[in-house]
Amino acid sequence: MKPVLHFSEDPTIEYFVPGWTRSRREDHPCVWAIDEEHSPLYWLPRDCPRAAWWRLPSTTDEDAEKWLGMTDARMVFAVESGWLERIQTCRLFVYRFDPAPFIDLKDHGAHIAFETIVPLGPPEPVGDLLARFAGAGDLELRVTPSLWPLQDALTKTSLHWSLVRMRNAAPRECAVK
Repeated sequence: MKPVLHFSEDPTIEYFVPGWTRSRREDHPCVWAIDEEHSPLYWLPRDCPRAAWWRLPSTTDEDAEKWLGMTDARMVFAVESGWLERIQTCRLFVYRFDPAPFIDLKDHGAHIAFETIVPLGPPEPVGDLLARFAGAGDLELRVTPSLWPLQDALTKTSLHWSLVRMRNAAPRECAVK
């Protein structure tokens, strides 16, 4: 099995202790990881708000045409323009974990473990984040003034969508109408 991954701006973590998350409430503290296929969801600074969407087998042709019809990307991401400088200067690292102690949540790459996890080795620098997206070949990264219109629209589609760190998005009242 392939390792599962964890992204951090801290390259000094020796082990990961289970903890509680702010956005999801599990029954127990846990260590989170992501599979390689869905790892682009975390190729951004930790606190950077983002939206991502992609087609599912159940996605309607109408939604696919509206949201993916003008791109060949398998996944589309959007970030706020106010975060662009932080994305350009972020030093992000990837930790690799043995997948054995992790439970696959069957939720688009998310895995959790309920025990302390020691990485398989030292973290590796991710490098230039914008170049990483551009070099992936099947991803599209968009920059927008506000994520709120996307959030409002995506949640009504048949696409799979992911909204991460929206608590850090520019205030809704500042969104361009």
